[in-house]
This record gives sequence, structure tokens and C-alpha cells, in this order.
Amino acid sequence: MRIAFLGIGMMGLPMARRLCEAGHAVHAWNRSRDRAEPLAAAGATVHDAARAAVDAAELVISILADGAVTGSVLFDASSGAAAAMRPGTLVVDMASIRPAEARDHAARLAALDVAHVDAPVSGGTLGAEAGTLAIMAGGDAPDVERARPVLATLGRVTHVGPHGAGQLAKLANQMIVGITIGAVAEALLLCEKGGADPAKVREAISGGFADSRVLQVHGQRMVERDFAPRARMTVQLKDMRNALATASEIGLQAPVTALFEALYADAVAHGFADLDHSGLFAELAARNGLR
Repeated sequence: MRIAFLGIGMMGLPMARRLCEAGHAVHAWNRSRDRAEPLAAAGATVHDAARAAVDAAELVISILADGAVTGSVLFDASSGAAAAMRPGTLVVDMASIRPAEARDHAARLAALDVAHVDAPVSGGTLGAEAGTLAIMAGGDAPDVERARPVLATLGRVTHVGPHGAGQLAKLANQMIVGITIGAVAEALLLCEKGGADPAKVREAISGGFADSRVLQVHGQRMVERDFAPRARMTVQLKDMRNALATASEIGLQAPVTALFEALYADAVAHGFADLDHSGLFAELAARNGLR
């Protein structure tokens, strides 16, 4: 299949590479071309303009920074990619944006006879490299099924509802991840400050009721003080803010998410913006006089 891939960042690069390896004709674009150049060695064609990348594409995958950037790349009056898409093209937006933005993009694309699926992902760069991402798809069932064979190269696809529902599922995922990171960090700091070995505590509670993927992966990063970015703190903060905005739109109180939005905001303000989101540990450690 001829696929346009827009947004070659930490997630987009391994995802696009997997599509190349699966035999698809991938046409890649990134605002900074040098980020996309490594895909040429995998067989992709790298373009200077998003409009050129989507020309003649059957499927367009985008994974851009946020809803505003996605909207700009698709609909900008002078360079928007949507106007260059042929009728019948399918756009799969795999970025994490607000559900309302996803619904707006779907409606604007439909006016151009272009289909849309919002399909954000969970699993981080490790999942992107291994093709084991959890993919939460919102949109019309025929469009999700049309995209499924390609998306299966990237991970496991679950159709969760109409346009915007994929983004709701992603916000739920990010709420749980972000809050659980804080719980694991605070618990391990309690052990460290109280005199127990955090690494041994993590080992002791593994397999029990408190076990989780966050405890296993992020907890190990906390023990090792390894906060090299796989999913940046700023992205986690963006997602918490999107969750709160969506909760406000639908009249839902979300006090736990509000608390953690403030903690991530403090971490960013205190110089931890470029850390992995597990680096919330560093913010909480600093508050307690620990390294």
C-alpha cells in the first residue's frame, strides 16, 4: 500500500520503519527533514512538504505533537495536506489530541470526501520498535477495518467507538499511567527514606496486587535513576491537561487528575521537562531532600 507518514519523531520513526519493512511504499514527511532522513535507508521516500507526501497515498498516518499542530498540517490555507489528498483517502491520526479536536478534524476531512480514524497508541518507543503498541481506534467501523491490516504491523487494534472515542481511551490510559507513576514514585521514596531498599521492595511486591507494568518498567527506571526520555514529561503534562479539559467539557469532576497535573507542571517548571515521565520521581525526591 502507498502510505504517507507525517511526523517522524521518537514514536513515528520506529513505526514508519516497521511499515517499510512490511513492504509498504512509505512517503515520509517531518517539519525538520533531518529527522525523517534515516527512513530513506529503509526504503522510504522523504519529502520536503506534507502535501507532496500525501499525493496519491491510499492511507495517511499522522503522529504529530498535538491537536493544534495536526490541524495546521492538515488544514493550513497555504500548505495544508488535506487539500492534496484524493477522494477516498483514509487518514489515521495516531497523535494524542483532544476528542473534540478529533471530531472536528473528521468532519472537515469528510467535507473533502476523506475518511478519518483517530487511533492514538500506548506502549512507548519500546512498543513502537517491537510492533506491540495498544492502538485505540475511534471512527466508523468500515474505516477501522480498512486500516486494521496496516495497523496490525504496529500493534493490537481495538475499535472503541465513534470519532473521538480513540482519544477518550488514550486520555484514560494517560490518566492511569500518569497517576500510577506518581504512586510508584512516592511509595519507593517512602521506602528509601525509611531505610528499606527500593529495588528489593519493588521485587517483593512484584506479582502481588500492587504489581503493574508501571511498577515493572518505570519502577526500575526510578531505582536506577534512569530518566532518559522515552515519553517526555511535557507530553504527559499535555495529556493530563487534555484530560482535564475534556472532563470539564462533559461535566466530570476529576480531582485526582487535577492533583497530578499540578505535580507534572511543577516538575516541568523545576527543570525536569526533558526527562521521561517517570522522572516525576525526581520532582518528588527533590521535595524530600533526596537525590
